[in-house]
Amino acid sequence: MEKMSPDASASAQPDESVQHDSVRQGRPAAHPSLPGALKFYRVAAYITGVLLLLLTVEIIAKYGYGYEVEMFGDEGLVALTPDGEVEAFNFSQAILIAHGWFYVVYLFASFRIWSILRWPFWRFLWLASGGLFPFLSFVIESGATTIIRQAIKEAHTP
Repeated sequence: MEKMSPDASASAQPDESVQHDSVRQGRPAAHPSLPGALKFYRVAAYITGVLLLLLTVEIIAKYGYGYEVEMFGDEGLVALTPDGEVEAFNFSQAILIAHGWFYVVYLFASFRIWSILRWPFWRFLWLASGGLFPFLSFVIESGATTIIRQAIKEAHTP
């Protein structure tokens, strides 16, 4: 059996330059920042989805029943107040603003995944549509996570 020199054993172990070479050779799923980008995307998708569900309830309460959610007012911690009569913290408006800003974060996370994987533009639109309809962010996040994890697994197998 042939003895390996310390230099040869060090070169036999995978290092980051090998991952970068596989990215250059058309394997973008081997990109070292992809797992972190996936985690960021998943968190953004869940927060956006929950805020969108709250926004849906708020829209139904406001336009269906004529009420807004008021916090820390005369009625107590949380109260339904007729539309336009909120004097304390308007929780309904806060949900609307928070969803808008978190959707921007979600779009950034989607763009990051899309650009790392070098997917076609329609895949970016697919990811971005998750924050537009209730429950869709959860469905798209699940599908995208499955696809991305499979791509990562395939990129790291010889």
